[in-house]
Amino acid sequence: MSKPGTPTPSNTLLLRRQLTELTKRPVEGFSAGLVDDDNLYEWEIMIIGPPDTLYEGGFFKARLTFPPEYPIMPPKLRFITQMWHPNIYADGNVCISILHAPGEDQYGYEDAGERWMPVHTVESILISVISMLSADVPNIDSPANVDAAKEVRDDPSGYKKKVRRLARRSAEEAFD
Repeated sequence: MSKPGTPTPSNTLLLRRQLTELTKRPVEGFSAGLVDDDNLYEWEIMIIGPPDTLYEGGFFKARLTFPPEYPIMPPKLRFITQMWHPNIYADGNVCISILHAPGEDQYGYEDAGERWMPVHTVESILISVISMLSADVPNIDSPANVDAAKEVRDDPSGYKKKVRRLARRSAEEAFD
């Protein structure tokens, strides 16, 4: 039995299997690979801005970092590309239910069934993030970025303009 916080052969195998699956059968809208071939716990993600959204045409780089307790505990997703969204903190960390630790939400915003479950995969996480970016109106009920949420509410056209500008810039910078 390994001590808590130590990677186990089973989670290493699970991560390797998920990476192999995504490499063999890519999912439209994103790509995933390892930051360093010797570390299965840190993935480099590229999310392509979903069509017919404010993010269309953008290429958004992110890091997916898995804890040693994966899949019992969720990974963390942090955008490297600058983002402007109510559910993404200023430092790029994504705040969506599927990435929150399992169990009851102490603040009562989320049902336990919306939170992390070990059956989730990298694919289900990234599809959730793409869905978040695709929403016509972002969730501003419990924002990670209060300023972005305030702008969605008070100046929707200013919000849209800022997001489109960031998407254009991300496309220009994606392959630098």
